[in-house]
Order: sequence, then structure tokens, then C-alpha cells
Amino acid sequence: MAIFRRPAQRFWRRMANRRRRNKRRRSGKLKRGIIWAIRIAVLVVVLDIFYLSLIWPDWSKLEAARLDSTAFIDNYKAQRKANPDWPPLRWHQVRLGAIPKYIPQAVIVAEDGRFYEHSGFDLQAFKEAMTYNLEKLNFKYGASTISQQVTKNLFLTGSRNPLRKWHELVLTMAMERNLSKRRILELYVNIAEFGKGIYGVAAAARYYYGVDTVDLSRWQSAELAASLPSPRKHNPHTRTKRFERRAKKIYKYMSWVKAKT
Repeated sequence: MAIFRRPAQRFWRRMANRRRRNKRRRSGKLKRGIIWAIRIAVLVVVLDIFYLSLIWPDWSKLEAARLDSTAFIDNYKAQRKANPDWPPLRWHQVRLGAIPKYIPQAVIVAEDGRFYEHSGFDLQAFKEAMTYNLEKLNFKYGASTISQQVTKNLFLTGSRNPLRKWHELVLTMAMERNLSKRRILELYVNIAEFGKGIYGVAAAARYYYGVDTVDLSRWQSAELAASLPSPRKHNPHTRTKRFERRAKKIYKYMSWVKAKT
């Protein structure tokens, strides 16, 4: 029996040693994997900080100075070079105090009813939008505030990738800390897209109604706001059913907003 016991013992010892070696090998691979994951994460963070430093604005200048351009306008110019049949860029800036109160009232009703209450992000609207999206199984509404839209239009792109949303988050928080609500609203009405190649209410008023911004009526203001956020499809020229319904709803609730212009 001893003759058979010794080989069996050696066999099981070899198996035990092999299991220990495999365990150490797997443990080593796991540790190396974790180390590389940490290195990659640190590299991504460093590169992201570098990118943000490149696009980080001079907030004091942005508070007072006229804009030279925006990321969305630059993108339109670049695309138009490849598509010369696109309409020419229409963009004019106007001070918030030089436009009717109807404009800020209308865009707040249309895009961000709690604009003066939040600090850049409307968590209540986001929760409501996500609840609706999940119920309908259609991620149609994102509940972006006016501040978020200004950030996106000024500095970023229309991409929906998580990294772009992260940049939007960081820049929006910084903007809310450095710019007044009045200035954020002024930027919005001057850079929002109101049709293909049409940016800002001044260009929209001239294009759709042939009037200066100061001469916009309350109903015309509601119609311009109703074109948001899909102005190329729903606008005062296309007059889709959705556009008509939205304009009437905005017009109805405009008087509820006391825009601080």
C-alpha cells in the first residue's frame, strides 16, 4: 500500500502547487490590469483637464463683450463650405434691454420655466423628463436648461457622448458662478438657432417678419420661441401643427413670467 500511497501523495502535491501557481498568476494579471486601468484613467483625466484649459473662457470678458462667434456658428460656417447651397449665415447681436420683454418671457416659458430658480441644472425637470422617457420608451426629452444650452452652443458640439455632457456640466457650473442670469439670458437669445443658418432673435425677426427686434409683437415672440428646440423643422415658415400648438401654449403662459430684463 505504501508503494501506491507515495506516488498519489506526490501527484496531489503537484496539483496543489500547480493551483497555487495558477492562483498567483491570475492575481498578478489582475493587479497588472488594475494598475494599467489606473494609468489610463489618470491619462484621460490629465488630457481632459488640458482640453478644458484650452476652451476655458475669460468669464469677465464674456460678461461684457460682444461675441466674435460660437462653436455652433463656426460649425455651420465650416459645413456651408462643403454645402454651398445652404443659406448664408444670418446673425446679429442685440442687447437684452433693447428687445421687448416678450422675448425673454417666451423663451423661458418654452425652454426653462425655472430659469431664475436653479443654478444651471433643473433636477426637477430632469426627473420629470426621464420619467416620461422611460414610460414611453423613447428618450425624446433631455430637460436641458437655458444655461446648459448656452454652454453647448458657445463652446461645444451637439454630440450626445458622455464626455461632451461632462464638459457641459463643468462649464455650466462655472458660467453660473461667473455670469449673471441676465447675461446668460442675453447670450441665449443672441445665439440660439431659429432656422437653418439663422442665429439670434435679431436675425430671426428680420428673416421671418421683416422687422427689427424692438418691433416684435407678443405673438411673434411666442412663435419664435415655439421654433425651439427644432427650428429647422418647426418655424414660422413651415408652420407645422406642432409649431402652431406650441406657439399657442407659450403665448398663453408668457404673462406668468416676470423676466428680469
